[in-house]
Amino acid sequence: MSRTPESARLAIAVLLDSPDEDWRAMDLVGEMLLAQWRSGSFNVEATGISLSIPRVARRLRCLERTKQGWNADRALMRYVAYPLRAAAARRAGRFFHVVDHSYALLVRTLPSSRTGVYCHDIDAFRPAWPSKADAAQQPSEWKRLLARALLQAMQSAAVVFYSTRAVGETLESCRIVPRSRLVHAPYGVAPEFTSSPDPSDGTDDVLERLGQRPFMLHVGSGIDRKRLDILFEVFARLLARQPELRLVQQGATLSAGQRAQVARLGIGHALLQPPRLVRKTLAGLYRRAVAVLVPSDSEGFGFPVIEALACGAVVIASDIPVLREVGGKAALYAPPGDVEAWANLAQAVLAARVATPFRDVRLAQASLFTWPRHAQTILDAYGNIAVAVTG
Repeated sequence: MSRTPESARLAIAVLLDSPDEDWRAMDLVGEMLLAQWRSGSFNVEATGISLSIPRVARRLRCLERTKQGWNADRALMRYVAYPLRAAAARRAGRFFHVVDHSYALLVRTLPSSRTGVYCHDIDAFRPAWPSKADAAQQPSEWKRLLARALLQAMQSAAVVFYSTRAVGETLESCRIVPRSRLVHAPYGVAPEFTSSPDPSDGTDDVLERLGQRPFMLHVGSGIDRKRLDILFEVFARLLARQPELRLVQQGATLSAGQRAQVARLGIGHALLQPPRLVRKTLAGLYRRAVAVLVPSDSEGFGFPVIEALACGAVVIASDIPVLREVGGKAALYAPPGDVEAWANLAQAVLAARVATPFRDVRLAQASLFTWPRHAQTILDAYGNIAVAVTG
């Protein structure tokens, strides 16, 4: 990778998510970007900034262990403490990169002409748009106001980055951000996600409860758009045909409704939800799974797709534009929300009745996504702004 002249060296502060929020994908993006910029291959002075969630409301005994106390302290961090911390980091000539669009309000305290925001998806902004949903499903006025404030703050940034064409096209077609300020900067695959076996990856301990039984894998949270309801319905049908099959789910804390569904379907004995795993252990699960299922009906990118492909796994994903873009010809696709179609395809994969993409194809698709390219694209965008500002 070529270096830019020393005179063009940029100083960029990377504004990270609070580590206390434990957003795996956002933490990964910030970590990888800083690692690249600090590797010596890029002509940039990179500084990472983040803030822990203070214990203010939770000092009160009545709020100490409550969700209300957590949310109050989280709001204090996001909308008061962090903006003050960001403002204190202002330096002449320094640029600012907001890793997560849900922190876009930080732009308000920064020089907008030198600040960029990465927009991962548009979920946070949906409450700001008119909706035909039933009154009971309408977002609260507080959510509308927050969504509008986030949207307006992001719109004031000098540049907005996005990971997939689907997200970029939405930002442009809905007139959220003009094409001139949009930059396509796809993510990469962390180095732990590789097809090479790692005897020290720790998966033996995680899978001990399964014995030698085959398992399917889902990686993701329990939010609605991840469609765990479809995942559980599909698995129940597969389990009825193959009682030895197991489902490993990583990343979700099941809601009361989801736990009730698991109980109703009678799949609790076949469901394993290990605590949060380090990346090398998750990579081991990808390598050993008979298939990785991604039934989401909406995504901004789809990290589990490229992580699984990088590990050589067979991937079945929802047939939506984002996942088609990321998985290409290396994954298999089923209509989102169609339990029967999903179950039929998954059963065909288990029975080897359908041709899965060749392993080399899967690995080649994952190799298209690299963190050096991600870091260089973002750096180039700030370099262009620097040239325009200095004229």
